[in-house]
Amino acid sequence: MPDDKVRPHLSVLNRNQVEQVHRYALQILKTTGVRVDSSLVLQQLDSRLGLTSGEDHIVRFTDEAVAWALKAAPPSIQLYNRRGSPALRLNDGRMHFGVGVTALYYQDPQTDKLSAFSRKNMASMARLATSLPHYEVISTLGIVQDVPQHLSDLYGSLELLANTTKPLVLLVSDEASFPHILDMYASLCDDGGDKPFVMPYFNPVSPLVMNSGTLEKMHVAIERGLPIIFSNYGMAGASTPITAAGSLALLLAELLAGLVISQAMHAGAPIALGMLPVYFDMKEMMNFYDPQSILVNLACADMLEYYGLPHCGTSGSGTGWGADLIAADTYWMNSLTYSLRGGGLAPFIGDTLGSKAISPKTLVYVHEIIDQTLRVSEGFQLDDESVVLAEIDKIKPGGSFLGAPSTRQRYKTGYYTSQIFPHWSMEKWQAAGEPNADMMLADYTTDLLAQASAPEDQADLLSRGEALIARFQSGSL
Repeated sequence: MPDDKVRPHLSVLNRNQVEQVHRYALQILKTTGVRVDSSLVLQQLDSRLGLTSGEDHIVRFTDEAVAWALKAAPPSIQLYNRRGSPALRLNDGRMHFGVGVTALYYQDPQTDKLSAFSRKNMASMARLATSLPHYEVISTLGIVQDVPQHLSDLYGSLELLANTTKPLVLLVSDEASFPHILDMYASLCDDGGDKPFVMPYFNPVSPLVMNSGTLEKMHVAIERGLPIIFSNYGMAGASTPITAAGSLALLLAELLAGLVISQAMHAGAPIALGMLPVYFDMKEMMNFYDPQSILVNLACADMLEYYGLPHCGTSGSGTGWGADLIAADTYWMNSLTYSLRGGGLAPFIGDTLGSKAISPKTLVYVHEIIDQTLRVSEGFQLDDESVVLAEIDKIKPGGSFLGAPSTRQRYKTGYYTSQIFPHWSMEKWQAAGEPNADMMLADYTTDLLAQASAPEDQADLLSRGEALIARFQSGSL
């Protein structure tokens, strides 16, 4: 039976180009190699795959090792909410979005002023993201700074857990705290171990270094059966070649090395791979997204489709000075193109000012962008019923479709309606006092923040979690 749905789809690489990029990545792995800063991982690679290194800890990965790892890794990842109900499946052909990540500052939605990110900010932002349905995962939203520094990851992770039931993408800077956070989560939320709601996120150090902290945390997560994200952050012209092709090949080589390492740790370990490809401005000493970055992200999605593995790509985040025109450029470009790609995870929405701050206003505005881009990616129906030939013939030239049966049936869902910005005429806008669109967004965001409620077990989780952190601090945990 023919498919009557018009489905837009965007790809960057054809099959020959996909295979060519794969060959480039394999050549980098065989010739240049990757530095592995972990004696445990070096031993695993040697004993399980015969991959050896010298005193420089450089491992040169064989084609056979990469092919084995590509077969060993599962093709999809099922995530649950923390109550054990299925939430989303990665690599199911759909786009999934999330918010975060690891900001130092909170940007007030009314004034745009910055303040140090706090526990209160983590709680309110988690609840806000929970109230917006297109955000299916919540990543670590910031680095909590109103607690002792060595406890920041613990308190931040507790607030994140207690203020949402959605799946979490967990980023932890201190590898010593990482197992304690997982212990705390396991103690507070006993899901039997087979319904993961936490997906830790790890980065290597470009170019071509698997740093010990990342590898130690990977080992802990994989030992516990958690799915992981392995994603690299490449600054073209600094940590990767300035050409899009060079960055793509080098970053892909790192991802394949991370894949091999994950499977050497445990064959069949669930893993999603992806890149955050940015450019580096040597004059301003800033990184930024460029249209070529978007193409590299899409090319990476093509490669992961070729491999049959889940893709975790860029969210276009970090640009602009808040929820402004600068940020809108990148968020629109990334969300639309990635949605048209047909599947993946974009987990880092809402941060701004070079990812140093997080803006609830940006988070709310991008939810509107996602609403529209998903509407584009869903396409439209093309069949006899949708073409309404009988209506056209009945209404005749010069008629009106205002009262047509199809209009009456679909006028509420037939076109996009913003939850923030009304479809006002000039006269109605003038009558309303000529409001500023930015202030309408600010007021709407402020209202959502005030209305977003915590889960009913929040107080209990916070109480028990704080007791666990106190025991950790005293050394009795």
